[in-house]
Amino acid sequence: MLYYIIAVLIILADQLSKWVIVSYMELGQRIPVIHNFLYITSHRNKGAAWGILQGQMWFFYIITTIVVIILVIYIKSLKPHQRLFGIALGLMLGGAIGNFIDRIFRKEVVDFIDTWIFSYDFPIFNIADSALVIGVGLIFILTMFEGKFDKEKVK
Repeated sequence: MLYYIIAVLIILADQLSKWVIVSYMELGQRIPVIHNFLYITSHRNKGAAWGILQGQMWFFYIITTIVVIILVIYIKSLKPHQRLFGIALGLMLGGAIGNFIDRIFRKEVVDFIDTWIFSYDFPIFNIADSALVIGVGLIFILTMFEGKFDKEKVK
């Protein structure tokens, strides 16, 4: 249940933040938060990360539906000791659904978090993207150390 609550919280935060951006900012408008590092920029993306596969909505509908089904199956199969893994899956589920809602109702994804890392203008993203990346990163870390944790349990 906790993992679904995490997903719902991500979806709510994502959709609320996107609603604020769409309602109160002009497309392309940029508000500095930390000069030369972090900006709120009203941007739209009709593709995936870094703008790839622009306009391929049918592809995203199919892939996201498959991903959501797989995530729910994994969440249902988790053991009680796999809490961090479940949190990661909850983050991924919320992120996937957050962007899916945009694709269904807006036919594009609202992005607004605009960062500059040194002189590189990182692609603009949103809360759903952040949740997906954190979830995937957490699963990657947990998977890398899974054997180490198992060996320590045996000792």
